[in-house]
Amino acid sequence: MKVNDVVTYEVEGPIAVITAHSPPVNALSSAVRQGIAGAVQTALGDGSVGAMVLICEGRTFFAGADITEFGKPPVEPTLRNLQLIVENATKPVIAAIHGTALGGGLELALVAHYRIAVPSAKCGLPEVKLGLLPGAGGTQRLPRIVGIEKALDLTTSGAPVGARAAKEMGLVDELAQGDLRADAIAFARRVLEEKRPLLKVRDRTEKLDEARGKPEIFANFRKANARKFRGFKAPEHIIRCVEATLEKSFDEGMVYERQLFNELQSDSQSAAQRHVFFAERQAAKVLGLAADTPTLPIAKVGVIGAGTMGGGIAMNFANAGIPVTIVEAKQEALDRGLGIIRGNYESTAKKGRMKAEDVDTRMGLLTGSVAMEDLADCDLIIEAVFENLDVKREVFGTLDAIARPGAILATNTSYLDIDDIAAATERPESVCGLHFFSPANVMKLLEVVRTKDTSPEIVVTAMKLAKTIGKIGVLVGNGFGFVGNRILAARNAQADRLVLEGATPWTVDRVLYDFGFAMGHFQMRDLVGLDVGWNRETTSSANVREILNEMGRHGQKTKGGYYDYDDNRKQTPSPIAMQVIEDFAAKQGIERRAVSDDEIHDRILFAMVNEGARILDEGIAARASDIDIVWVTGYGWPKYRGGPMFWGDLQGLPTVLEKLKTLEAAHGEAFTPSPLIERLAAEGKGFRDA
Repeated sequence: MKVNDVVTYEVEGPIAVITAHSPPVNALSSAVRQGIAGAVQTALGDGSVGAMVLICEGRTFFAGADITEFGKPPVEPTLRNLQLIVENATKPVIAAIHGTALGGGLELALVAHYRIAVPSAKCGLPEVKLGLLPGAGGTQRLPRIVGIEKALDLTTSGAPVGARAAKEMGLVDELAQGDLRADAIAFARRVLEEKRPLLKVRDRTEKLDEARGKPEIFANFRKANARKFRGFKAPEHIIRCVEATLEKSFDEGMVYERQLFNELQSDSQSAAQRHVFFAERQAAKVLGLAADTPTLPIAKVGVIGAGTMGGGIAMNFANAGIPVTIVEAKQEALDRGLGIIRGNYESTAKKGRMKAEDVDTRMGLLTGSVAMEDLADCDLIIEAVFENLDVKREVFGTLDAIARPGAILATNTSYLDIDDIAAATERPESVCGLHFFSPANVMKLLEVVRTKDTSPEIVVTAMKLAKTIGKIGVLVGNGFGFVGNRILAARNAQADRLVLEGATPWTVDRVLYDFGFAMGHFQMRDLVGLDVGWNRETTSSANVREILNEMGRHGQKTKGGYYDYDDNRKQTPSPIAMQVIEDFAAKQGIERRAVSDDEIHDRILFAMVNEGARILDEGIAARASDIDIVWVTGYGWPKYRGGPMFWGDLQGLPTVLEKLKTLEAAHGEAFTPSPLIERLAAEGKGFRDA
């Protein structure tokens, strides 16, 4: 019978089967919670029923709480109250798990008296990824069933664990061998026949006893993960909750968990991480195109250039099982590039991240050539040659004569005008930008650049392809630097100016590191290489970076850039670079002065927000959240700060506008407020409304 629209109740012999079906992921919405509560009460009042099976239809067990309800008035039963109903049931409840039991879904399974799962199922508590902690007893029950150390790993990483591993650690009691429903009912019958007790996880202490008197477990865990957890509040709150399982009673621990959960839920970090979660999903949705726009088949890919970028791009497709033809101008360069790719794969295999036989399988998907004509049968051709407009136009002119009709012609340019590149062909509608980030086989971001002529079919194909090769695709418009590098250029300008006016590169880097970036601006430049985009033939000592390059200081790879590096690439501030900066400032007539951390913070960050607003106003980005995803995914903006546009909204646009006007008066037109900021501030709106 139907309990409500999303929960049904059936009886098979002595077993009541409570089935939820709330697509797409059986989130624990108020309707689902009400339905389960009603079904349990029905079973408890049915004298013919001895035990209950809680199961889901569709592709998964309960995949978590309904996060659209966050911040809204609670609807009874809350998840915690539903758990009490299940946990205190006087008849055994067996959770039958398939797909994923995540977050609140796993927390609900933990109050069942027994758990059975199909071997392919996964269980996890991913709340940390939203800046939260498991708020329905996850931090208190999980340690009691799997132990302190495993609980710390699972709750602070948010990573799911497979059903077989879950069985080994005690999280799951049985693995289904066939049909989950039938096996769960059979398991429930055995529980009754064997008169097994009503096991409550909350009452178990054996795994906790193993850790008592061992405070080093927590000290060592904090130390081992200090770098990964830096800046994030949720992991430390989770660790404290797990510690509480050894120091407090279960009920006291639940109160403590709720207190720390509420702290996180009301904090800007969780709001930022939830924003990123939804923004990433929104980025995949292309605005303004018909839902039935067809995609084009991509069965074979060509890559022009076997250098660092071209090789990394090729690896993405080989990893996805798509054959790639790599073309280089000279055999020597081709052999070197293929050798580096093989070395990368072999290194991955040695670390246990892929099987040794997979190295040959993936290399077998790569074909090297020195003839452009060998790209004639490719469905997609990506150019990854030197960042020079004339060179790229020449390549596309050649491709136009070679590529088959309907093939996608893509450029990996970082800054150049793709409309201009497309004009070298007779098929500009087939041209788009696929801007990968270095190292291309590692970095998740892919800017898909649409020109004024790019066809809708190619746009949707490119966005789908991003997902196929494991990237987060963000659709952007054609313009200098697109989204990511255009904002980076604004940051570059301020960072360069600040060091001329009196700041040191390491002070600028420290301010950005303290804000939450994994590394500072000048550290990043040294890592990437100061010579990227620099031309020895045309260099003219026009700025500090050019002078350092002319001196052979290209960054980490030459043991000197803005910093000096030892053989282990350990950095120290470089007096040579500092002298170059001071001499150049003197030559430019710039009088150096003391520059405060606050000035560095404001000039760099508000310049970035202002440039993002211009990008949004010009339509280069469709949504403010798309800009945030570009910077969080591709440039290391700290996830717990949500991206530059979210951060701007958090400051309040009237505050942003006032800051920009103050900076404009002191430092010039680089800070002239974007008209969009002025309009939104006047209307009491934020970037999220644009």
